[in-house]
Amino acid sequence: MLTAQDIALVRASFAKVVPIQEKAAGLFYDRLFAIAPGLRRLFPKDLTLQKRKLMEMIAAAVGGLDKPEELVPAVRALGARHADYGVTIAHYGIVGQALIWTLERGLGDAFTSETRAAWAKIYGVLAATMQDSAKPAPALCATV
Repeated sequence: MLTAQDIALVRASFAKVVPIQEKAAGLFYDRLFAIAPGLRRLFPKDLTLQKRKLMEMIAAAVGGLDKPEELVPAVRALGARHADYGVTIAHYGIVGQALIWTLERGLGDAFTSETRAAWAKIYGVLAATMQDSAKPAPALCATV
């Protein structure tokens, strides 16, 4: 369960990322492809638009953390789209690693252990929501 403190820590730290968002997006994709080179094929050759979309998506998620009725449907839709792109359950852990690494590098000492824990918790909830929406609906069985 997300707490008000988790949300506050993530929002305060993300406010520090916004001024360096281009650098942060570059760090993220560099790290993602360093730890999982096979993922590069899922992305366009030119990452300029993708980097912008990443930062917009994170900003929307951070901004919507206290409005789950609005955030959850958007995150579910994002999960379904990502499944269509070929994203698997295993990829979510890799992305989480790249995200935390990026925040560490981008924020330096401002990325405290409490902030790290809050980001990990919030990413876990969002990733689980995306993964859940990517699963095929169970088949309906008729009994005779």
